[in-house]
Amino acid sequence: MARTLTDQSQSSKATTQSSAGQPLAHESAAKHVSGQAVYIDDLPLPANTIYVSTGKASIAAGRLSKLDLDAVRSSPGVVDTLVFSDIPGNPDISPVYEGDVLLVDQHISFIGQPLFAVAAGNQEQAEAAVRRAVIEYTPCEPILSIDQAMAEQAFLLPPRQFSLNDVERGMQESDAQLSGALYIKGQEHFYLEGQISVAVPVEDGGVEVFTSSQHPSDIQATVAGVLGIAKHSVQVAVRRMGGAFGGKETQAAPLACIAALFAVRNGRTVKYRMPRKDDMIQTGKRHDFQSHYQVGFKASGEITGLKVSLAALCGYSVDLSEGIVDRAMFHADNAYFLKNAEIIGYLCRTNTVSNTAFRGFGGPQGMLAVESLLDDVAREVNIDPLDVRLMNLYGGSKTETPYGQKVTESPIKDLIQTLERQCDYRKRRIQCASFNTDQRFQRKGLALTPVKFGISFTTTHLNQAGALLHIYTDGSIQLNHGGTEMGQGLHTKVAQLVASDLGVDVGLINISASRTDKVPNTSPTAASAGTDLNGLAALDAVRKIKQRLAAFAKARFLSDSMVITNGMVQLDDQCLSFEAFIEQAYKNRVSLSATGFYKTPDIHFDKEKGKGQPFYYFAYGAACSEVLVDTLTGEYRVTRVDILHDVGRSINPAVDIGQIEGGFVQGMGWLTTEELLWDDSGKLISDSPSNYKIPTAFDIPEHFNVKLYAAENPEPTAYRSKAVGEPPLMLAISVWCALRDACASLADYAYSPPLAVPATPEQVYWSMQNALATVNRGDG
Repeated sequence: MARTLTDQSQSSKATTQSSAGQPLAHESAAKHVSGQAVYIDDLPLPANTIYVSTGKASIAAGRLSKLDLDAVRSSPGVVDTLVFSDIPGNPDISPVYEGDVLLVDQHISFIGQPLFAVAAGNQEQAEAAVRRAVIEYTPCEPILSIDQAMAEQAFLLPPRQFSLNDVERGMQESDAQLSGALYIKGQEHFYLEGQISVAVPVEDGGVEVFTSSQHPSDIQATVAGVLGIAKHSVQVAVRRMGGAFGGKETQAAPLACIAALFAVRNGRTVKYRMPRKDDMIQTGKRHDFQSHYQVGFKASGEITGLKVSLAALCGYSVDLSEGIVDRAMFHADNAYFLKNAEIIGYLCRTNTVSNTAFRGFGGPQGMLAVESLLDDVAREVNIDPLDVRLMNLYGGSKTETPYGQKVTESPIKDLIQTLERQCDYRKRRIQCASFNTDQRFQRKGLALTPVKFGISFTTTHLNQAGALLHIYTDGSIQLNHGGTEMGQGLHTKVAQLVASDLGVDVGLINISASRTDKVPNTSPTAASAGTDLNGLAALDAVRKIKQRLAAFAKARFLSDSMVITNGMVQLDDQCLSFEAFIEQAYKNRVSLSATGFYKTPDIHFDKEKGKGQPFYYFAYGAACSEVLVDTLTGEYRVTRVDILHDVGRSINPAVDIGQIEGGFVQGMGWLTTEELLWDDSGKLISDSPSNYKIPTAFDIPEHFNVKLYAAENPEPTAYRSKAVGEPPLMLAISVWCALRDACASLADYAYSPPLAVPATPEQVYWSMQNALATVNRGDG
């Protein structure tokens, strides 16, 4: 596997004043590999801690007609039980719209929905007690699929539409038209650390919550809500998470709320850790999407008109589905100018768990839909799919998106053509075709696909962040900001930014746990915006302290300049160590603590009109993937992947490349091995590692080449960097397209056979059979 840093990072010197830009190790790397990193499950707890389990509904839709917990309460070790009527405050813990109840009152909406909770002396006692409940239901007919919801017009919110120019005129101007559909299945988050919370009662009816959550302020709000108390009585702390991927943005709230209720009711510390099977059943996933398209195009492959519908399987409540469907629509163009377009999004209500945020937040599904149809167009006009993609890219006068934002200063064409040269795409395309002509039982597939991903929360008010910075008299620095660390390296990058701006060694900086009593009213760490927002908030705090220090230097040392470099403070005619200078500042009563704040400028969006500028900038990338497929079984290997990705001016090339590699492999899992399955009653049957397959080390491409595209962000972000959390996941679309390319070779590339998502070996086999059948019929 090749790991290539940019030329800039290879040649730069590891000096303290330029720690931003250096490939430093993750701040917890040594603790991760040595087992010293402390997670919620590692916290020392009092001897009288109680543990939680929940009773779950076994039908997908109906009414709860009987709930008898007498046997539960008399079970060994049981301390307390909770039902809907025991909630003193608001039982609804929805993040945006109402509908997410903590415990069922009467109406049941999905299999696995919590009906009641039990607290006992240990986990085994709690789980045993739950099984003794007597439960009776009055079932009704559930809605379990997108097709059923569409037929019954079962929507959580009204459909939404984006339009650009005149799509009917675009169809009339075309030389040919195609229509098609693609069903895109969801994905389980499968974070290594499952959902978990610990609640500790404090005086005056308050509570402190230690949780594995991307959104401490949401936990604070929901816990205060269910307890019926003010937010200031709830403190929430998050030091680190063992993965999250969007699954801990809203889904951590039920655990925190139930633990807090038991803690306040019983005056004891409470731990609620979901078993993995419960986690998979009870928490939301990446949304399934059903896409339909009609596309008009010229003989050259240029798109003249496109109609796309995107229907999402949202589950029983909205949760974050409005924003997810919006982002799918925002990214249904990917990197392509759609001269005349109409994009419609549907939020389908189903009797399944409420689906939620997942890395990419709808963007991957929207992108996959357009990449699939571009392959269809390429086969129809008999042109290399890469050339069809290049023809339709944004650039020059082709700038307007279907939602009205202009795509300017886009490097995507240069980025793609650079990767095309670096990976020898044209030569390998010829080699693959030759191999496929000579081989009977194996086929190679090749695809190069781009990514254009908008960076900002599409809910505008979330684009803000705060920070709190303390410099102690020994020169050491403590930083707290509103972001949370889930392994992505956010704390590492923010520390590097602060160290560079202060001119000190990054080792002087300690970033403490994210806490609601240090930085209030925080946004979730999501939308790939963690470093953009929190990094600039931290730098705002640095700016304030440096202004005070400069004023002190002028007053105390009569110095008109103050430059801090390599931990030394250079004044006009003398030089002091940073520690000595800070000590002097303290003794002269200079404040060495500051808050910082940042809000993203120049973003706005009118939901009613479907027009605006929802994104501050776009992150770009491209990947070329090659696969080898067994035509007898459908089994395959991803033999080579080349990636060129735009992270702007990288704050930490090592962390960025790690994010690119990890995001790509997670995206590859979504598109190839990770298959969510339900039975006809609405019960999840892919509910454990034995029947849900995430990628393993064996699945990593043998040749995996990752490079960073050398270009600064034209927008004034922190260090002129770009977000890197979500965009790389969509680079894996190239793997799915390569598999489809291999299947199309059986029809001599005259036809793109349907290929399911995920493209398991079974599905690849049936796609190949479809291609062969088309040839035998003479349809190709």
